Formats: sequence, C-alpha cells, structure tokens
Amino acid sequence: MATAHAVEVTDERGVTVSLPQPPQRIVSLLPSITESVCALGACPRLVGVDRYSNSPASVRALPQVGGGIDPNVEAIVALRPDVVLLAKSSRVIERLEGLGLKVLVLEPKNHADVQRVLVKLGQVLGADDALRVWRTIDASVSAAAQSLPERVRRTRVYFEVNNGPYAAGESSFMGETLTRLGAKNIVPAALGPFPKLNPEYVVRANPDLIMVGERSAQGLERRPGWAGIRAVREGRICRFTADESDVLVRPGPRMGEAARIMARCLADKAPA
Repeated sequence: MATAHAVEVTDERGVTVSLPQPPQRIVSLLPSITESVCALGACPRLVGVDRYSNSPASVRALPQVGGGIDPNVEAIVALRPDVVLLAKSSRVIERLEGLGLKVLVLEPKNHADVQRVLVKLGQVLGADDALRVWRTIDASVSAAAQSLPERVRRTRVYFEVNNGPYAAGESSFMGETLTRLGAKNIVPAALGPFPKLNPEYVVRANPDLIMVGERSAQGLERRPGWAGIRAVREGRICRFTADESDVLVRPGPRMGEAARIMARCLADKAPA
C-alpha cells in the first residue's frame, strides 16, 4: 500500500510536517485516529497507542503509553516511531518535537473534519482509499436516518457527554449526527461543540429524550428540578453501555455504528 516517496502534510496547527517516506512505525494517542489508521489498512504499522485505544481488537495487544493528553514521553521515544499522531490538547507536542520526533496533530471535531483527517491520513500513509472509507461512513449515517419512522422527527434531545454536565451541542460531530437523524438538539451551535451547562439549563429546555452513558447517569433523576423534565418523568432516557459510549464519542470510522445506536434509542424512546 505504501510506496517509498516523501510525504508532506499540513496538520491542525497549520504546521507542515515532512516525512522522507510513508511512516512504518506509528504511535497514535487518540482512539479515533487509531481507528482511522486501521480503517485505512495501516494497523500493522502501529507500534504504540494511548490507554483508551481499544478498537479494532488487535490494537489491545500494542504497548500503551498512557493518556493522550499527558502520555509517557520516554515510553513513546523507546518505540522509535516515524511519526506520533495526537490531539491539539496534548501537553507533550513541543517536548516530543524537541526530542527530534515527527508530530502530526489531527483532531476531528465534526463530520467535515473526519473526512478531512481521513484524507490527510491517507496522504501520510500512502493509502489511496480515504474517500472510499469516508463515503462508507457517510452512507451508513444516511441509512440510519432513513430507517427511522416519521414520528421521531423533531424529538427534542439532550445528549450528555459526561456529568459535568458537558453536552454534545449541535456543532459537534455527535450533534451533527443527531440532526441528520431528524432530532432537535436542545443545545444550539452557538454554545460550542461540547459546552459545560448549568443543570438548570436542561430543566428549562425540558427535553423529550435524554441520551447519556451509564457511567454518567448515576443519580440523574435526583438532580435538583430534573424530576419534572419530560424525559425523566416519562422514562425516556437511553443509558448507553461503556462499549456503546466508546463508539458514540469517537469521530471516526465507527460513526455509522454510532448513528445506528442513536437511531435505535430514538425509535425505542421518542414520544409518539
């Protein structure tokens, strides 16, 4: 798949990263990027990942170098990577570069970003099927939307990412998927992709349905004022398992599966 030619790509910082050839030893510090590398056929070139990268199953056998934001730099250096893939929020970018490692910052936050990052990764890896992978993702999201009955359209949804509470707003990749499914997000794009909300905001918005990971849902009904929210009052809460939450919160190749999980929730719990 990878031919020996020089690679030059501009990352999320606007920094142009040059490699003498497509990398053969890759460390990925973001689960969605790990999954994208594998979707492009380059899983065998991964030599290390962050502790949260767990899909596909084969990456679980790889050395883990800690969390994506503050990983173990010494462990990364010991793996002798040709390139390290990480998020802009990582605290070790300058340190890794100072040690002479090539660093590529890729952090998809919405659907357009996912397509763009796949294309950039394809360029880096020497893979020519990045757009095909994106079209498969996009078609899967559309198919999930088409599977839903008309009665669920415009259901007003609150999607809690964690119990800060942080929400998935309209402008996030999760919010964009909800919109494509025909739901109405109670958190407008103006508040940002993943805003921290005052819990009273959700009470006032009074959503028809709540989506939340079971890890964050503890005591949700006992939050002040939440017993009166329609979704709580009528039991219209989808509590996602840890495995489902992993799929839902990663902007990458499994977004079609995430759309199916959301669609199943809407079909089961949306009011008539």
